[in-house]
Amino acid sequence: MRLLELAYHTGMCRLLWPQPKPLVTRAFGLAFPNPVGLAAGLDKNGEHIDALFALGFGFIEIGTVTPRPQAGNPKPRLFRMHRHGALINRMGFNNAGVDALVRNVERSKRRGILGINIGKNKDTPNENAADDYLLCMQRVYGLADYLVVNISSPNTQGLRELQNEDALRQLIGTLREQQERLGVMHGKRVPMLIKIAPDLDEAQIDSIALVLNEAHVDGVIATNTTVDRAMVLSDPQAHESGGMSGQPLYGRSTRVLRRLRARLDEHITLIGVGGVMGAADAAGKVAAGAALIQLYSGLVYSGPALIRETVDAIRRRREGPSR
Repeated sequence: MRLLELAYHTGMCRLLWPQPKPLVTRAFGLAFPNPVGLAAGLDKNGEHIDALFALGFGFIEIGTVTPRPQAGNPKPRLFRMHRHGALINRMGFNNAGVDALVRNVERSKRRGILGINIGKNKDTPNENAADDYLLCMQRVYGLADYLVVNISSPNTQGLRELQNEDALRQLIGTLREQQERLGVMHGKRVPMLIKIAPDLDEAQIDSIALVLNEAHVDGVIATNTTVDRAMVLSDPQAHESGGMSGQPLYGRSTRVLRRLRARLDEHITLIGVGGVMGAADAAGKVAAGAALIQLYSGLVYSGPALIRETVDAIRRRREGPSR
């Protein structure tokens, strides 16, 4: 990230990594310059927004941010699995707190669509989780182009229990009311998306879709990282706890994406993330129902050239076979 900042401030980004041609994509009332974005987790505190936009992303998602600063889980907590094109992390929402993120966003030039991903502090019990999300929403609402409610990280104990139908219905109902109140206060309606896990069976996916349809949410991000290790058992890092991202996640996350698209109302937009390591993966996410895609592990392994490659893959899919 320090090298990226250096490249940005010296004007080298555009020379090293030419920008993709525009591919305007409209989703939840916003016009994205292109449909390829950065997933949350890389820039948790919003410290590198302008440098990341200079790589050619159509949108950037920062966070996950919590109300109070927290150090996250003990180190080591990030592992690279080279043979499998995967990462395991158990970061634990390490961040400087929502006030620090707000200051960083206010200092940025904001040359693009910015999403802000919000969570709860690890010592906040689930019965009080809504309070943390409400506080974060209130602080970042006026700065965000869209909001993401993260209830799917495997690295905050008990967080995924918020995906259970009753808990989800109560939480999302509370946040939707806040979203409408803040929309009136700020004179603009900021879309709210929900980020869900890949480790769900069909019945769980269907119950989540039912709740999100009832609540009329704006979108869903499918998916977060997986705790499953079935595809990487031979790797010496496979025993490490945490969420796995990268190539082994692709099939699992795309399965959830495809089923959600079949179950969700048409107006609910899907962002596909998980295992996008090349052009074919990007096209596969779109075929499964994603309007937008996000990169993280693919960016780590392939570098910024992947942004243009995936934009071009989606462009070819839209344009159809050459005549």
